[in-house]
Amino acid sequence: MVAISPLVHAQPIGEKRVTLRGLNWCAYQQILHALPQSRSARLTYDRGVLEITMPLEDHEFALRLIELFIRVLVYEMGMKIKTMGSTTIVREDLNRSSEPDCAYYIQNQPKVAGRKINFATDPPPDLVVEIDISRSDIDKNRLYAAMGVPEFWRYNGQEWQIFQLQDIEYQECDRSPTFPWVEKEYLYKFLNQAQQDEIAAERELRSFVQQQLGEGKR
Repeated sequence: MVAISPLVHAQPIGEKRVTLRGLNWCAYQQILHALPQSRSARLTYDRGVLEITMPLEDHEFALRLIELFIRVLVYEMGMKIKTMGSTTIVREDLNRSSEPDCAYYIQNQPKVAGRKINFATDPPPDLVVEIDISRSDIDKNRLYAAMGVPEFWRYNGQEWQIFQLQDIEYQECDRSPTFPWVEKEYLYKFLNQAQQDEIAAERELRSFVQQQLGEGKR
């Protein structure tokens, strides 16, 4: 596969954000429950700071394709998955809560399959993905590290960063611990191709993954 560098374009505006400060947990909960469940806005609360994010077109485009990228890898590798989407991860004990772009149970899927999650007692998602094209006022790395999320992906519209939890903080790594043979160039190429034809990009990705697995690169 030809190496593809991170996407380099004029930085788009991927989200609109509103930040409220000085809110206690009770005030955050009141706002959360006052909003409709069908809303597109996502809420992130971190010890008194509430950030409301409204995703725009570039954000949603990247998100849907990264979701597809993950699902193709999981399917072709014969893994299991429980998709959480933007389910609110509530951790009152940490005074933190988040609605990530997408979250997954993969390694811990057997522990949570077929039932609703209780984040007070169940393990956190194995993988959380955030698209932050515009700057966030909340330190997402610190937030998800505190929640104990083992693997965290960030994509800013140009660069894919992979973080693995080591003790109590994240260390950036070149490859995903969940998909250790997958190079970053694979995602960049997939996103580039999908700009023109999403179906063709998916078809080529599946073919490439099958070829790599056939060569024993698990």
